[in-house]
Amino acid sequence: MDLLITQLRESVRDKDAIISSMQAEAESLRASLAQMRAQEASRSPRNRKVVPLSYEVEADGVLSRTRVGRHASVATTQILNTFPVESTDELASKMIDMFRKPLDKIDYLHSSRFAHDLMKLCARAKPIFEAEPRCLALESPTYVIGDIHGNLEDLNFFADHLWKLGTQLTAGKFLFLGDYVDRGTNGLECVAYLFASKICSPTKLFMLRGNHETRDVNGWEDHYGDRSFLRQCKARFGRDLGEQIWEAINQVFDRLPLAGVIDNDIFCVHGGLPRPTKEVEVATRVEDLLAVPRVAGISPVYDHESRVSQQLASDCIWSDPALADMEQGRELNDLGFGESLRGGGAVCFGNRAVDNFLDVNQFSYIVRAHEAHAEGVGLSKGARVFTVFSTSKDHGQGTGAVAGCILVDNDAIRVINRSAKYKNKFVHRRQSATAAGVAPAHVEKAIRLGLVLNVPHEPLDRVVPRMGLQQQQQVTMTTVSSSVRGSLADAAATFAALALQREHSHSFSSEEGVLGEEGEDDDYMESGKP
Repeated sequence: MDLLITQLRESVRDKDAIISSMQAEAESLRASLAQMRAQEASRSPRNRKVVPLSYEVEADGVLSRTRVGRHASVATTQILNTFPVESTDELASKMIDMFRKPLDKIDYLHSSRFAHDLMKLCARAKPIFEAEPRCLALESPTYVIGDIHGNLEDLNFFADHLWKLGTQLTAGKFLFLGDYVDRGTNGLECVAYLFASKICSPTKLFMLRGNHETRDVNGWEDHYGDRSFLRQCKARFGRDLGEQIWEAINQVFDRLPLAGVIDNDIFCVHGGLPRPTKEVEVATRVEDLLAVPRVAGISPVYDHESRVSQQLASDCIWSDPALADMEQGRELNDLGFGESLRGGGAVCFGNRAVDNFLDVNQFSYIVRAHEAHAEGVGLSKGARVFTVFSTSKDHGQGTGAVAGCILVDNDAIRVINRSAKYKNKFVHRRQSATAAGVAPAHVEKAIRLGLVLNVPHEPLDRVVPRMGLQQQQQVTMTTVSSSVRGSLADAAATFAALALQREHSHSFSSEEGVLGEEGEDDDYMESGKP
């Protein structure tokens, strides 16, 4: 009898959880519908506002903004003056200026003022991300950028070449796929810059959540050591204040969307495909992601998160494409999913899972991050899955590794890489003219931030065989046409020029002293840990 009562209680508890999940899903759908209606209303010509601003580029590249100075008539002047001038967030602008000139802000970056400014920045960013749906709907042109991992140098490269005049004055949108912290030395600066850019351009710049945007990962000091984001916060600001900063930033991470769809055709996510949550379905529908709570801890979870929503979110930030030999064996189930090599419940997805997902949602491609690639961008699963990796350091890919991103531009997907030979404008050697004559204490702080190199890099020619002229370009751009569905010819041609570089990228040690194979990340899940 006691066993029967226990079973009945568990049954009631499960039904209550299902009802709560359905209520949350209905509420999320209502909110998304209201947001869509509001967006449609804002597109009406009667509701559009003219913002009479003139931008001027100064000699040092700094933008200044004023009202439009010349008007055709008194009536025009009166009408324009009735419109409010676009507001500027001074704190966000301060963080963006820090990003442009970090060597000039060394003392500020090590001060409690920076810590308190970060707390304010997080408070302003939280409601912006929370208001967004868990799956974004974007239009091309959109730049898609993968893992950053605290690499200020590569992030600065993309800022210099993709949105040199700022995101507001650059055509298109910018979608970051997650993993902003850990491994690299500048997670705080990268997060501050991206949050500030989101505050200034909420409809232009978008950030998805990666597995490193969870507390169980970015707080795992025993595994990442000095490369742990939590330890970096405490090292910079002291234990108490550092933990407060870490928690404030993680509260923003709790609100980041999980996925995005470009042109109703390209699914973008950090890790990969989520498993279907209903037995009658062969693939998860994008609509299911909208039911994930707007505030989700994922790992660890909040009390209001259901098992279904946690599974969806975890799969989005953790899953990987299955290896080729797994496709041939019995390691994948009937729907094309199997256990990932990362372990601990993480999954991998094969060709059948990709087929089902693209067919059910009427998509053509999947763009994800999460795995290191020495050539910046990789293709898999019949050239339907793009893996974008946007940091060239800290992943054992060798001195010749590049950082990549892609531009989705209507019917074309363009790959943009930073060559290993590209000279960054603000990361210098200790012996360089920029560091010469500077106070030793100032230089030591810059070294700890990764802005001044204590040991000069070995010339690239000595570690990587000489490349062809095409590979020596500072920025390599290739195009994969999306007009021919299912064809592998374009994909093969795209990466043929990069084959030699990739061939030699696995034989050099990383800063961590660990060698990784192509596409390998040493994140893994074990007993709830990644």
